[in-house]
Amino acid sequence: MRIGIDARLWNQTGVGRYIKNLIFNLEQIDRENDYILFARKEDNLTSEIKNSKFEIREIDIPWHSLGEQLKFPKIISKEKIDLMHFTYFSMPIIYSGKYVLTIHDLILHHFSTGRASTKPFPIFYAKQFFYRKVIEKSAKKALSIIAVSYTTKSEIIDHLKIEPKKIKVIYEGADIKTGEKTKDLDFPYLLYVGNAYPHKNLEVLVEAMKELVQRKEQLKLIMVCKNDYFYKRLVSGLDQKTRDLIILKENISDKELSDLYFNAKALVLPSFMEGFGLPILEAFASSCTVIASDISVFREIGKGALIYFDPQNALDLRQKIEYVLSLEDSKKGELNILGKEILDSFSWKKMAKETLKIYESSLSL
Repeated sequence: MRIGIDARLWNQTGVGRYIKNLIFNLEQIDRENDYILFARKEDNLTSEIKNSKFEIREIDIPWHSLGEQLKFPKIISKEKIDLMHFTYFSMPIIYSGKYVLTIHDLILHHFSTGRASTKPFPIFYAKQFFYRKVIEKSAKKALSIIAVSYTTKSEIIDHLKIEPKKIKVIYEGADIKTGEKTKDLDFPYLLYVGNAYPHKNLEVLVEAMKELVQRKEQLKLIMVCKNDYFYKRLVSGLDQKTRDLIILKENISDKELSDLYFNAKALVLPSFMEGFGLPILEAFASSCTVIASDISVFREIGKGALIYFDPQNALDLRQKIEYVLSLEDSKKGELNILGKEILDSFSWKKMAKETLKIYESSLSL
């Protein structure tokens, strides 16, 4: 079987980690099929992929672009592929070949206001219309859809009206790297890992931090986040005292991230909505307590190992942070043990094996 994989988002957070781990693990487990990886030249996949059964086609076609709709289908068709895997919803809707589609979330269905975009309103609304058309058509034409959680599967059924039997839930894994104590992080801090998009609800975290400091808690907030338009907008309205509470970390290594988890008082995830919850698993690996918004996907992934709060309520978050700061080591140990037990059921290799089964079963449809 000749399988194509859309790897254009290789170095993007979230989806990029999914694509990398899928391909790295397919390299290890699949000795029979041949793969064509469509990737951007700047991502330099040739330095990371050495398996001769994985060929790379460098293409300069951005996602969400006209070239994606008009040029990409022709490029794929030339490769005589048996099955294409589009790893992100943004795909050419005129593509007529057989394909599998991964949908990570439907956040844009819920956060469709201009506040979630850097574009002027007319352009934004045009893109929003195009997004809905692309995801609706691509989902309907797909042989199979991979959802990264049961929460996302329910969203796909409700909003895209797809038959449940067509959707397979395949959980992501976690890079199991345990952090260690470091002198550079020898101060009390909370940790946030993600981006600063509106659905991340970071305003409530900043407000809770302000209240904690007013109550004499000596805490910093380390944010592993891009210093982009959304982050700048978040901090632009803050007074200097509040800004001084935040330490921004960009482009850090996996080792640095593991150490940040290990030394943190807690990881805080205040999102209104997510498709999965990869930082939860990464925190479990480094015995980091997790305080998370009480949303369905975090309940699905974290179960009883998380401390939950109302994402609409900064006071509730502040109180849950104070609770975690006061926890005895024995209670933290119980949460850590439960987290490690949950972590055992998530594996990138397992994800790749289940995805390979989807490839095989889809071609028999």
